[in-house]
Amino acid sequence: MRIDIFADLVCPWCYIGKKRLERAVVARRDVPVQIQWHPFQLNPDLPAEGVEAAAFFAAKFGGAGRVEQARATVSEIGASLGIEFAFARITREPNTLDAHRLTRYAAARGKADEMVEAMFHAHFTAGRDLGDRATLAAIAGEAGLEAPQAREFLDSEAERDSVIADEQSAHRIGINAVPCYIFERQYAVSGAQEPEFFQPIFDLVQNGGATAAVK
Repeated sequence: MRIDIFADLVCPWCYIGKKRLERAVVARRDVPVQIQWHPFQLNPDLPAEGVEAAAFFAAKFGGAGRVEQARATVSEIGASLGIEFAFARITREPNTLDAHRLTRYAAARGKADEMVEAMFHAHFTAGRDLGDRATLAAIAGEAGLEAPQAREFLDSEAERDSVIADEQSAHRIGINAVPCYIFERQYAVSGAQEPEFFQPIFDLVQNGGATAAVK
């Protein structure tokens, strides 16, 4: 079963959604899964060097108090999935274009899932800057790729246009929030759903059900 996932690598709900989907897949060993990762930048207009995180989120949520409330909820849910969100360590909110390019690079080498997990973990538990190319190359090395080659790739323009085109395609088909999952190019699911939510969709795919959209 093919699952196309649209996500941003600095979206905590995308990380939560990844872990929940993984639990759903583990519960259904009878359903072989092939995951394809797709880019969706929540903040594509950020400068390449990113911005100071505290001010960015205070402006986005309407004050530091609201930021803390939102993060407390996310942290509680994350803990139940084995994610140790460490928001206090995040000092920069990055532009994620290069991170998405690196996901493409990893996918071509059979390491997309490892790369995505490594970047989520690096950003949310260690506060590492996913907009810094040296940092991204180091994370690539930790994900099983060759760091020098990854850095050489990042310093080029490779996959830049394809990432932007993929994002534009996502908007054209009506994706305006992430995570978003598309099963077998037929069934669309929005949001970080609980593992149990996916089971009827697995059954639909297995049984060849009619085209539908689930939100």
